[in-house]
Amino acid sequence: MASDRIEKKILLHTPRERVWRAIGSYRQFGSWFGAALDGPFVEGARLGGTIVPTTADEEVAKLQKPYEGMAVELMVERVEPMHRLSFRWHPFAVDSSVDYSDEPMTLVAFELQEVPGGTLLTISESGFDQIPEERRAAAYAANAGGWEKQALLIEKYLAVHVG
Repeated sequence: MASDRIEKKILLHTPRERVWRAIGSYRQFGSWFGAALDGPFVEGARLGGTIVPTTADEEVAKLQKPYEGMAVELMVERVEPMHRLSFRWHPFAVDSSVDYSDEPMTLVAFELQEVPGGTLLTISESGFDQIPEERRAAAYAANAGGWEKQALLIEKYLAVHVG
């Protein structure tokens, strides 16, 4: 595998306050990301939820549909309003016959930086070297492609949702 870390950057032509609401509000986050989470992002919280198709893009929603209803679990690490949201999770944990609870989690971070023309959003996920070797490459590849799609989903979401 090429790396222990995935990083995607996107310039969003939207004020940082609006980008933060789309990321920091668990309901807005779930809408574009494709997850129904059971509570707000609070440092130290364990959030459960399920995969639901995104509302931001019909084509991506179709790709998410086979996973609809699968459990999602996040351990919220940091909530720094207007700057950073990070959580840990089990990457590409889509086989319902596998118990992922003993595996290490990767760290996902959304970082916002005000720049001319809008907000630079950096999405990163690190810790793949700790994932069991038999699923490490597949998890990395799936999430590398997934974060590419997620960057576009938040951009589309922000283009049509003003609140």
